[in-house]
Amino acid sequence: MKITVVGAGAVGATCADNIARKELAEELVLLDIKEGFAEGKAIDMMQTATLLGFDTKITGVTNDYSKTAGSAVAVITSGLPRKPGMTREELIGINAGIVKGVAENILKFSPDAIIIVISNPMDTMTYLALKSLGLPKNRIIGMGGTLDSARFKYYLSVALNCNSNDLQGFVIGGHGDTTMIPLTRYATYQSLPVSNLLDKATLDKVAADTMVGGATLTGLLGTSAWYAPGAAGAALVESIVRDEKKLFTCCVALDGEYGQKDICLGVPVIVGRNGWEKVIDYKLNDEEQASFNKSADAVRAMNSVLHDMKLV
Repeated sequence: MKITVVGAGAVGATCADNIARKELAEELVLLDIKEGFAEGKAIDMMQTATLLGFDTKITGVTNDYSKTAGSAVAVITSGLPRKPGMTREELIGINAGIVKGVAENILKFSPDAIIIVISNPMDTMTYLALKSLGLPKNRIIGMGGTLDSARFKYYLSVALNCNSNDLQGFVIGGHGDTTMIPLTRYATYQSLPVSNLLDKATLDKVAADTMVGGATLTGLLGTSAWYAPGAAGAALVESIVRDEKKLFTCCVALDGEYGQKDICLGVPVIVGRNGWEKVIDYKLNDEEQASFNKSADAVRAMNSVLHDMKLV
């Protein structure tokens, strides 16, 4: 088993570190365009092997996709953050070129790989991969909702003063401050609805804190988060390579599910050996469905930039 992570920055390196520690592959390839960067990260991580007790071989390479040949899963984290003065169209245009090029190079050497997209804007980059690569839709997965759901459970655990591992909760919709939808109605604490334990005002605050979870960390850190995004990517890899059939919120291609078509958006799916295997219908009420439709409209507006620039 070989796994590739493209982008050796904070998110990519953290994802790779989690994959190695869990021994999800015999070989892990970390690739970056910056000369020596992935090589250095790989050596640093390999020097933890005897301390942490893992056997995965980590190889760092500079832009040499031939070294990724035979990968079962490829995680794409590469792309630029939005800079001051940069328009949404400029960011999408730059990152679309990066993500499309990376995915095409991966598939050149690993035609059967499952692609996990972490690069932002994640919903639009996942849609780009779907439209430009010609792969079966189950082999293209956007990570965003997996991270958002983990953040949701964290904020619920703070409000309840409980262990977050005793909670179930999902965030659907787009991976953005105004497009994600924490499903508070379905959240449970050891099978007990959290609405039995928290009042509406507290639940509304949990949802609001979840929606700005990324922006909150950017404000505190001065840069995007990396521990949780990296761990979320690795969790999806684990469910694939171990065929765990776990339920995650992922950005996937919809064809009528949740009332949407021709879009990639976050919904609960089963993730296993074949990628995402089926969508789970949470039976949204009218208010939740209206929010989901609004989220889809916002993501479509982002996707329209790809069409305008003739990238899909």
